[in-house]
Amino acid sequence: MINPTDNDLIRQTLAGQPEAFEGLVRRYQGRLLSAMVAVCGAVQEAEDVVQETFLQAYCKLDGFRSESRFYTWLYRIAFNLSVNMRRRKRPALSADHRDGPNQVDVQDQTPGPEEPLNQAERSEMVLNAIQRLPEEFRQVLVLRELEGFCYETIAEVLALPIGTVRSRLHRARQQLKDELQTWFAD
Repeated sequence: MINPTDNDLIRQTLAGQPEAFEGLVRRYQGRLLSAMVAVCGAVQEAEDVVQETFLQAYCKLDGFRSESRFYTWLYRIAFNLSVNMRRRKRPALSADHRDGPNQVDVQDQTPGPEEPLNQAERSEMVLNAIQRLPEEFRQVLVLRELEGFCYETIAEVLALPIGTVRSRLHRARQQLKDELQTWFAD
């Protein structure tokens, strides 16, 4: 097949062609890793989550019912793994990390007012600000703004009512705006 669909690759995998699953991995690995970096806040942790996600997806592939898109199902596995990983690590945090894992040292990382911020610096500041959002706000913001999921899909992935998704997204955007306002004020 030249361009097999997700369902084609799933059927082939379940029919005893495990190499077909590699097509799904190639198709979604980069996108999932980018999303998990935003959710987890650390590349190494995100890589671990993505690797475990594909392992679990392969083992549970016969449980995929095609009621949602494959990526939505995959993302849900990754998201649950990231939450579980964060819960396991939480008690091990030292006192200096209680305020959040990605605190930005403003004096060290902020250029003087005469220097315009380049795009990479702006992106880093936005990602750091996203990481400082409370988890429930960060989740919906990543799914909507970085992943482009519709409200219904976000509600499905997070097992929340749509009204809660809308409310959290509004609060996340407001908190992000408030935090970034000082950085990008003219």
